[in-house]
Amino acid sequence: MNRIDKKQSTALSLVTPVEALAILLGETPLYTSLAMAAAEREKYFGKSVRIHILENIKNGNCAEDCGYCAQRKNAGSGIQEYPLKSADAIFAEAEKAKANGAYRFCMVTAGTGPSKNTTEQMAKIIRRISGELGLKVCLSAGFVDKAKAEILASAGLDRYNHNVNTSESHYGAICSTHTFADRMDTLSALSQAGVGLCSGVIAGLGESAEDLVQAAFALKALQVISIPVNFFIPVPGHAIANAQALTPEFCLRTLIMFRLINPDSELRIAAGREGHLRGLQSTALMVANSLFASGYLNVKGSNMRETFDLIRDAGFEPEFDGDIEQSVDSASEFPYAAENFPELLKFKSVDTLNNLV
Repeated sequence: MNRIDKKQSTALSLVTPVEALAILLGETPLYTSLAMAAAEREKYFGKSVRIHILENIKNGNCAEDCGYCAQRKNAGSGIQEYPLKSADAIFAEAEKAKANGAYRFCMVTAGTGPSKNTTEQMAKIIRRISGELGLKVCLSAGFVDKAKAEILASAGLDRYNHNVNTSESHYGAICSTHTFADRMDTLSALSQAGVGLCSGVIAGLGESAEDLVQAAFALKALQVISIPVNFFIPVPGHAIANAQALTPEFCLRTLIMFRLINPDSELRIAAGREGHLRGLQSTALMVANSLFASGYLNVKGSNMRETFDLIRDAGFEPEFDGDIEQSVDSASEFPYAAENFPELLKFKSVDTLNNLV
């Protein structure tokens, strides 16, 4: 499929900070704000849902202490640690991602940021994936300066992921080894080099509703074109002291708020959608136009078949490349097919029913 992606968000926000906060706090009726957000999603993205696959190309051994991360220093989470994968291994994963229908291949490395030599290695991999597979590439590799940003841009990097995660005022509560300003500097360097920005948040890190609103407007100020909204997963070894219990409605309201502040940005339902949105995942696709399949950095998620069913059951269409439709387009097994009734008609015993009373 040939698509033209914008590098920057250009649409104006449709709500003020006060109105955005009212949405998060439940002061605005859910259906009112949902209808507004759904109209903007339809306007810019129609019925399509972009599918992304994450691939860890370097795991663990990170010097940063981001409290939400299983790979942070001294986390003791028990994750498998490994150095940067070989170029051939990464390319094989990209081939697999394309075969599985991915629109964009997202490479993620642990660590503060790449050296000049590593940056050049990644540039070669990006050229190979985009040149031989025609697959767009997103890289998440930590902090980069202007020179490294230009190396990646010249290789054809489509997007660079570097989440702000939370507001500037809350940042010190989740990390001490770098600042919010450090992250903004990296995003600025990449934007100036012509790389599209992918930057989002993690809801549930002990932040206030005001913090989420501030983060959403900070992304708007940078004209971020791709925004992943994660919902905190309490991985082993995390150091978030006041993590919130997020309700499905609050998660949906968070997505609505981000859509109305960033109307034309690709809004992605990222980590935690299965466990936090739960039954509202389908409704969330009325607001978001993108999601991950086949898991997240260090946590398992819905597989491709489940993701396709979610998208199509909600009345949307997945965006994919290659011949993936031939292998996943058929509907899941119909539970009420005649051959399934012998099992369906096995009622619970009287004792079991009595125990439920």
